[in-house]
Amino acid sequence: MAGAVAHEGAAAAARETSAERLFAPVVAVCTAAVAMFLALRLTAWPPHEDETLALFVGRDSLDGMLGTVLNQRGGAPLHFVFAWIVAHTGGGLGALRAVSAVFAVASVPLLAVLAARLAGRGPAIVATILASASWMLLFHGVYGRMYSLFLCTSLLSFLALLSATAAGGRSRWAAWIVATLLCVAAHPYGALVLASQVVYVAVTKVRLREAAASFAIVLALGVPFWRTDLVLAGRFEIGVGSGGGRLGSPLDVLRYLAETAGDFVAGYRPAVAVVLALAAFGAYRLERTRRRCAILVASVLLTPAALLMLARFGSSAAPESRHLIFAMPFFLVAVAVGTLEGARLAGRFALPAVAGTIVALVALQVAWGWSRTAELYRGESGARVAARADAAAWLAETSRADDVLLGYDPLFLQAWRDGGHLSRSVVPRADPRLALRALQRAEPLGRGLWVFDASDTGNRLRRLEVPNRRPSPSEAFESRAFGPFLVVRTVAPIGDVRSYLELARRAQLVGKSLSIGDADTNLLTVVEASGRLAAQERERAEADSRSSASR
Repeated sequence: MAGAVAHEGAAAAARETSAERLFAPVVAVCTAAVAMFLALRLTAWPPHEDETLALFVGRDSLDGMLGTVLNQRGGAPLHFVFAWIVAHTGGGLGALRAVSAVFAVASVPLLAVLAARLAGRGPAIVATILASASWMLLFHGVYGRMYSLFLCTSLLSFLALLSATAAGGRSRWAAWIVATLLCVAAHPYGALVLASQVVYVAVTKVRLREAAASFAIVLALGVPFWRTDLVLAGRFEIGVGSGGGRLGSPLDVLRYLAETAGDFVAGYRPAVAVVLALAAFGAYRLERTRRRCAILVASVLLTPAALLMLARFGSSAAPESRHLIFAMPFFLVAVAVGTLEGARLAGRFALPAVAGTIVALVALQVAWGWSRTAELYRGESGARVAARADAAAWLAETSRADDVLLGYDPLFLQAWRDGGHLSRSVVPRADPRLALRALQRAEPLGRGLWVFDASDTGNRLRRLEVPNRRPSPSEAFESRAFGPFLVVRTVAPIGDVRSYLELARRAQLVGKSLSIGDADTNLLTVVEASGRLAAQERERAEADSRSSASR
């Protein structure tokens, strides 16, 4: 008996020594591999309107940009600050994506250090390998939005929290305050990061007095971010209660979390089942050996689930897997611990079992990423790239500064980069209130301009050619087709908002006839904005009538 215990202890020591020796080289290789992949695929994924949005908003002055984000749009001010820097230093989409790539690459060693703090260097190696092949990390590393920034700042926040709760001291808590403020400035779901940390400290009762004071400082200094989060929530009808979008019931939340786990690793149902089993076993083993770390993992994974059960989402605001990207390191730590602990049951075949599991999971991750965003791996169609360049060149030559653009189409960004005088009057999609407000601010209105993309990734059927069609009455519009892109524009300036909404409605009917996915959303936006305009006009007429009667 004593001999068996001694043998087990010696084996554990050998494993730990091996992990110590391999940790730095493996992390370095993973970081370099992610950096190389992102550098080679930086422009492989087609441009997206959300990337264009950030750069168009960034064209304004710093005060103007912050006013738009904090008071009108809501969301992620830190991301828009980076977009503002890119726009004002002459950068374009490539530069904005490079910012995302830098934060994605920086996240790899940070994730490795966090995993080592939580579970040891052996599990950290496994978690780092899985993270480096994850579609969640790689896609958002080339996507010019805020998600790799959010991942990186959340990792800094959690590392700072572990340091502050372990050793205390004003400097460590100050570092946590700074990192956490950056995190909540990077994404509205930074509030969930903070909430999970509150739960962790409350359950472990570690350095409660210091933590309470630091949490209070974050809550006070973060008021501008909480306010902009409320602006965003108001735009998309996010609140508490029933009657919202697809979340709310425990079953819906569990389904969403399973889908998120699938995007962290591989979303095929058998793979999700295996990965969830490994994570559950890993969490159990972590609770038996490192209870405080297990509490942090549980806090990060379960706190969002509990809060999402209370949430009500508007029809276009239900969360996606990317919104929980901050939870990916903790989930992968649980999977890694489950993999290593489970492999020990194989005895002398433990090492091949671990290697085989990692290879299988990485292969599934690549296959899943390919199924999710094939262009990220194989590149965009050359015909589509050429057609977009032709369309953008035509727009650059023929656009006017007073044109009214619907949505932040990537063609507008490329035309702007080609030297065109692209308008600053952009009507947001999928938000009737904000759309109507933008139109009323821009009145009198120039020509209306709409772009339809038959090859968009959101379409059910993607095509590289689109017929040239005009809305009715045809004499009021001009149109040009460039491969999959149809550009529709009014011949003359429109003038007033009511006329614009009617002409926009006619244009979107053409998009619907061509099965363009965005046309449905755009048509709904136009119709609802028309209803709001009519309601405003009735209210003004009633007010004028009451005023006349009083005189």
